[in-house]
Amino acid sequence: MTAPNRPSGNPTAVAASAAIEAYGLTKSYGKPAVRVLDGVDLQVDRGTVFSLLGPNGAGKTTAVRILATLTAADSGTARVAGYDVVAERSAVRRSISLTGQFAAVDETQTGEENLRMMARLTGLSRAAARRRAAELLERFDLTAAARRPVRTYSGGMRRRLDLAAGLVGSPEPGVFFLDEPTTGLDPRSRQELWEVVRELAARGATVLLTTQYLEEADRLADRIALLNQGRIAAEGTAVGLKSRVGGHRLDLVLTSSEAYLRLAGRAVHHSPETLTLGLPTDGSAAQVRALLDEIDPAGREVERFSLHTATLDDVFLSLTSNAPTPQNPTPTPEASAHV
Repeated sequence: MTAPNRPSGNPTAVAASAAIEAYGLTKSYGKPAVRVLDGVDLQVDRGTVFSLLGPNGAGKTTAVRILATLTAADSGTARVAGYDVVAERSAVRRSISLTGQFAAVDETQTGEENLRMMARLTGLSRAAARRRAAELLERFDLTAAARRPVRTYSGGMRRRLDLAAGLVGSPEPGVFFLDEPTTGLDPRSRQELWEVVRELAARGATVLLTTQYLEEADRLADRIALLNQGRIAAEGTAVGLKSRVGGHRLDLVLTSSEAYLRLAGRAVHHSPETLTLGLPTDGSAAQVRALLDEIDPAGREVERFSLHTATLDDVFLSLTSNAPTPQNPTPTPEASAHV
């Protein structure tokens, strides 16, 4: 597993279409030092949604904090909105909005009061703060709830208010860093936030979204980078990444742990509890038949099978995990091939 090649040329030169560029970012914490980022390269085009996908501890939040000027990298360079994150920190901060996993608004105040307070803190006059708050409340569909305490808002409404607050003093379209913004939200609130992200991109904003939800990255992102153990393991469109694991997946429920272990190295999905493996395939009947004949010529090792369209889960699992050892060698009667 290797990181992609770095773009050629001068790493300090900003491509005209790039809102975010990073080269060779490294970061370590603790004693002895644990390397959280290990030479990360990123390029995010203006007006696009870019998803940084990875498991817990992969380095997603650390990367965002470096790009948002909250943490200094140990080495490497980065530019956001055309500004160097170290030498031009103030200019970067004026150009970005950062939303973390938890809404950073005052629940005892109304939505309008929150935005007016933020506007005043950025130096706007009272009249200008009222106008700016009204603009953002309308934009984020919060006008009807403007004078209600935030504690009465749904999770999705709080998230929209949080995004609006991040825009108070930032020029638009700007660059948005959304660090796992739908963590803890119910499905309806998550869908509401997805619509906001789509609208931001439609208006020309650049969005860097970190997430553990593969469906979220699949639905929203123009491009996706998979971060694992501090390195970019893969990058591309959702369609392109899925094609790396064959476009489809043949799920097999096996009858023995011996068969499971023999085939585990070829699989893109593993479920040791049910002795289920997923193998990449192009989905054609001819290839499925050929795979079954190759794997189980005597017809005794495959209990049942099912065919699925490949997902980002398959990409994620194939690039971030090793084949597990089955804990229970005897498959249960209730074992299902559907994952």
